[in-house]
Amino acid sequence: MSQPRVPAWVSVGVLSVMNIGLAFLVSAILFYYLDINPLEAAEIMWYGAFGTGEGIGFTLYYATGFIFTGLAVAVAFHAGLFNIGGEGQAYIGGLGVGLVCLLLGDLLPPLLLVPLAIIAGGLFGAAWAFIPAWLQAKRGSHIVITTIMFNFIAASLMAYLLVDVFKPAGSMATESKVFAVNSWLPKMSELAAGLGMSIPNSPLNISFFWALICAALVWVFIWHSRWGYEIRAVGASASASAYAGISYPKVVILAMVISGMLAGFFALNVLQGELHQIKLNFVEGFGFTGIAVALMGRNHPVGVIIASLLFGFLYQGGAELSFEFGVDRNIVVVLQGLVILFCGALEHMLRPRIEQIYLALAHRPATQVKGV
Repeated sequence: MSQPRVPAWVSVGVLSVMNIGLAFLVSAILFYYLDINPLEAAEIMWYGAFGTGEGIGFTLYYATGFIFTGLAVAVAFHAGLFNIGGEGQAYIGGLGVGLVCLLLGDLLPPLLLVPLAIIAGGLFGAAWAFIPAWLQAKRGSHIVITTIMFNFIAASLMAYLLVDVFKPAGSMATESKVFAVNSWLPKMSELAAGLGMSIPNSPLNISFFWALICAALVWVFIWHSRWGYEIRAVGASASASAYAGISYPKVVILAMVISGMLAGFFALNVLQGELHQIKLNFVEGFGFTGIAVALMGRNHPVGVIIASLLFGFLYQGGAELSFEFGVDRNIVVVLQGLVILFCGALEHMLRPRIEQIYLALAHRPATQVKGV
């Protein structure tokens, strides 16, 4: 007799909810230690993130960035690659977006500037990911080591460019000049006003729609294309896929280039959508947090979107919590760490018990179910 199978909604959905619940339980203990009422803290975080139109806008704005970086990590992971370089790829992607806005912002209309910025951000991010991919595929260099190194190289390169190339004459700030208004991405509040509606102002812009489109495209690519099948085959077993005639170097380079392209799109949301200029360290750790987003989302686009909303909630709700109680804003990092701990390192801790309970309930005799 075959062993009954546990459905995915139990081993993925219920397990994830239980792990997040444990993370929030430990967070409650932490708040209690800080003399903060956990229920009041949860209420403030929820209201700050979803209680107002402005709060929702900020939450979705943060989630947009996490979708891009989370998808970047997920695509590489399907090929068995751990891309730690999302931070640097997003940074260099910002260089591509910035060059388009700075050089062409006064010359082209928005209908041409936006597609060009998307292409430039993706190409620059992909190019930055190509070098570690080539080193892994052709020279055997470990992708984790090279992508970490390229994060530092990207930071140094951008620091040099912002100090010696892009910084306007007479300015002491490490930032470029402000982009031409033509190159700014429309905000949701502006878009709604054009449609006769009114929503509170926030940094949320139309790159949110592009993030959702990218998630849909990743789903189609990974699960409904020949290249996606090859990526998943290599990720499952590089030796077996090679025996089947799949080129390992080709798959590594393809997966990493697409990963870098997705990370490069991050700059659209921040530079074109909010800052309207290139600034030092504008990525602010979103590339690294994208690793946690991908792991929490089980490297599936739908899971990445849900995990991005959770981390957007933590960012915006944590900021509101910091303002209300005067605690260090790094409390957000602690909350993120607890979520990563229970949904990443300890994700399988509760699996045996949850699956055991499900099997016990699902295969009880009918007389027991009816209480006879």
